[in-house]
Amino acid sequence: MIGAKAHANRLKKLTGETMIREVGKALFVAGEAIQVEAQISITAGAVSGKNHKPSAPGQPPNNDTGDLAGKIETKQVAPLVVEVSSNSAHALPLEVGTSKMAARPYMAPARDAKRNEVTQLVRKAVDRAVKRSKSGDT
Repeated sequence: MIGAKAHANRLKKLTGETMIREVGKALFVAGEAIQVEAQISITAGAVSGKNHKPSAPGQPPNNDTGDLAGKIETKQVAPLVVEVSSNSAHALPLEVGTSKMAARPYMAPARDAKRNEVTQLVRKAVDRAVKRSKSGDT
């Protein structure tokens, strides 16, 4: 019964604070990676002012005033929930399009580009928590 009790205690640790803390930190770092990827896709090669050229439909928007890229942020809204969003007024219309303008997505492509990196970050966080549960650290 000693082995069963030790195993039960270890499972409690895995579903407890240590796991939530490790995975939560990894999710925030992942969110920041997605944020940076979205910002780069908007600002790379863009020209502001009178020489500004709008992006082609289906391509990320070209930076003009800096409002869109500058307002992308990463927030930890719950211990295991991270949100990457832009509070720019034209964020959603550019991402999904309107009846008068084709979409110029930047968030979904950034998320997709970072999918493997995000998976690895979370996997490593879980591994760290598992190792701590084995060693008795919290």
